[in-house]
Amino acid sequence: MLQNYFKIAWRNLLRNRAFSAINIVGLAIGLASCMLISLYVLDELSFDRYNEKADQIVRVVFKGTMQGGKINESHVMPPTGPAIKADYPEVLEATRIRQAGRPKILIGEKLFRDDDMAFVDPNFFKVFTLPIIKGDDQNALSEPNTVVLTKETAEKYFGKTDPIGQVLTFKGSDTPYKVTGIIEEVPRNSHFRYAIFTSMTGLEEAKSTSWMQSEFFTYLLLQKGYDYKKLEAKLPQTVEKYMGPQLKKAMGLTMAEFRKTGNNLGLYLQPLTDIHLRSDFGHDTGNSGDIKYVYIFGAVAIIMLVIACINFMNLSTAGASKRAREVGVRKVMGSEKKELVWQFLLESILLTSISLILAVIIALLALPLFNELSGKDLSLQLRSIPQLIPSILLFGLMVGILAGSYPAFFLSSFKPIAILKGKFTANKGSIGLRSGLVVVQFCISIMLIIGTTVVYQQLRYIQNKKLGYNKEKVIVMETWPLQNNQETFQNELLRDTRIASISTSGYIPAGNSYNNNYLVYPDEQTNTLVKSLRYEVDASYIPTLGMEMAYGRNFSKEYGNDSSGVILNETAVKMLGWKKNALNHTISRFSSEGEKSTYRVIGVVKDFHFRSLHERITPLVMTLTKGAGTTIIKLQTEDVNGVIADMKTQWDKFKPENAFEYSFLDERYNNTYKAEQKTGQILGVFSGLTIFVACLGLFGLATFTAQQRTKEIGVRKVLGASVASVTALLSRDFLKLVAIAMIIAMPLAWYGMTQWLQNFEYRTSMSWWTFALAGLLTALVALFTVSFQSIKAALTDPVKSLRSE
Repeated sequence: MLQNYFKIAWRNLLRNRAFSAINIVGLAIGLASCMLISLYVLDELSFDRYNEKADQIVRVVFKGTMQGGKINESHVMPPTGPAIKADYPEVLEATRIRQAGRPKILIGEKLFRDDDMAFVDPNFFKVFTLPIIKGDDQNALSEPNTVVLTKETAEKYFGKTDPIGQVLTFKGSDTPYKVTGIIEEVPRNSHFRYAIFTSMTGLEEAKSTSWMQSEFFTYLLLQKGYDYKKLEAKLPQTVEKYMGPQLKKAMGLTMAEFRKTGNNLGLYLQPLTDIHLRSDFGHDTGNSGDIKYVYIFGAVAIIMLVIACINFMNLSTAGASKRAREVGVRKVMGSEKKELVWQFLLESILLTSISLILAVIIALLALPLFNELSGKDLSLQLRSIPQLIPSILLFGLMVGILAGSYPAFFLSSFKPIAILKGKFTANKGSIGLRSGLVVVQFCISIMLIIGTTVVYQQLRYIQNKKLGYNKEKVIVMETWPLQNNQETFQNELLRDTRIASISTSGYIPAGNSYNNNYLVYPDEQTNTLVKSLRYEVDASYIPTLGMEMAYGRNFSKEYGNDSSGVILNETAVKMLGWKKNALNHTISRFSSEGEKSTYRVIGVVKDFHFRSLHERITPLVMTLTKGAGTTIIKLQTEDVNGVIADMKTQWDKFKPENAFEYSFLDERYNNTYKAEQKTGQILGVFSGLTIFVACLGLFGLATFTAQQRTKEIGVRKVLGASVASVTALLSRDFLKLVAIAMIIAMPLAWYGMTQWLQNFEYRTSMSWWTFALAGLLTALVALFTVSFQSIKAALTDPVKSLRSE
């Protein structure tokens, strides 16, 4: 029986090659898209889940609200972890990470610098699942000046020599560090990726008891099944107990007085598995994802699959009349309804299986491009993912049953007597269902077009937004490797007339930059604390970046007391309560040791965007500082490549150990919006594929409709109907469906994109033409698709049309 089912299914597939091809291609594209996006979504959701105790680990974070902005930090104060561990028995372990950048490593005479390093507590490997494969797995970092390396790093440093017991040193320090352990590479789906783990036991900073500075990423291992929210509810007591006295000493305010003025500070807990997708911190251990984009791409995957299934159901039910006599004869010969259902379900599964094979091929071919678009390194290798084969087979079976269930029950329900008497007519319910499915397809297509357009409008808005500084033709270089020769190097560059000016500051208004919380109060009013950001700049900073002074003056060498002066931005002036002129007012702050510093306002710079457009401009304080290791170079020439070549020549004269490297400020700015760029590109690609698959289905339905109305078209042409009128007749019904889709889709798209734009403090507005363009484009594509078959039917010789009946 099963063999007979397959034989009939294969014959039917070959007999209806056009419909079969449309179904196979459409379903294959939908399945391939779903596979690719599923790989992306699963990879994003898998972060940090390799840890055996992932559900027990939380990170301590520091948040606060103050006039001038929010404090939102993923790192906390040095004693936070030990204090919580000591006070709460539900905490089994507390461990910390202190980032150390990429130090220069000396192995004999060889120098290495490309590996990320972190200081960690001795119990670090008891909390995180990073098994030591060589060395002491219990006490690898219990002693000061010991390190654990990844296997790849150890091989790079020591070759085939056993690394255990070997010694390395950091350039600039004579202290030897002994290798005591080797681990495998940190998994790619970890929120931190370090190659060198150094014992924190010998780090003096880690022993600090200060609750007024924070640089330590702190993690807690809780009891199995313990609700972290219960511990989080107790943390205000910890803040009051430990931070309160130090706040009183530093600022002269009790915690109650501090909160009474509308300010608040607190410690909170973040589950380990939330770090990658649900973090909104300015500084973190790695590149974070965003759960919103996981939802968006997951929805797109489902949409692609739904549209492909809709096509299948549409074309299967539309072609029902061709199978009507077959169903009637089979029923008369004794076939039961369940046997017919199995027959048609088997046909659906066969077609789905062919589509699935084609989908895997498409996915494999498209994966490199998808990786480039998404910024991932995903793979679809069956050897590396043994569970993939049964998953794909089960997935194909489910899709086949889902897509073929309605056609199977629809076709098997035909009445044999009516069919054999030739009285079979298409069921109005099936026609209504097909129309509804077409509306759904084009609703989705229109929403994706609008979504893609709005994303690109926002990106264009970001590109063209006046930032308050000039990011064009500005080069940023890390010049600290030149050490004492930095100033000489800059003076040599200034001899070049193609260079307009040079500034030295590590505070860059785009891309990675230094960050801090600078709490100040105006004119001795200690009860008016304002959170600001401190920029340490030189006198050339403002002109080099093309910023404008609102009033007052810039720093200048002509004034000997500018070290005690500050420049504020306009937002800081408002927050500090100076409605008119802020010149000669003072701002003060207390250090963590309680020492007071007072500065006089000498100028006010116009507001500029020193953070992403996701965030509103906050108060900024500029102080005069010299000697930072970052150089900002403003060019005044079109010969950018020539200037860079000459800069490299000057750099090489000093023979630094580091290679000549640079970046452009506008590139750093654009990189801030990589997530939005990737979203726009991926939505654009899948919008096009969605429309293509929808049009495949529409093309098939138009073909079927034209065949069903062959006699009607012949009669109309004999009675004098023109090609244009026949084409309009056949196209009108489909265009009505597109119009209904527009009415439904546009409000939904408007609501969805309004929510997305809320992520930006500075955003574009959605214009009416965006919706009009999406509707017009969809209508034109649908009209072109339908018209192709309509014109073909209208041009057919009416004699042949009537003879065919």
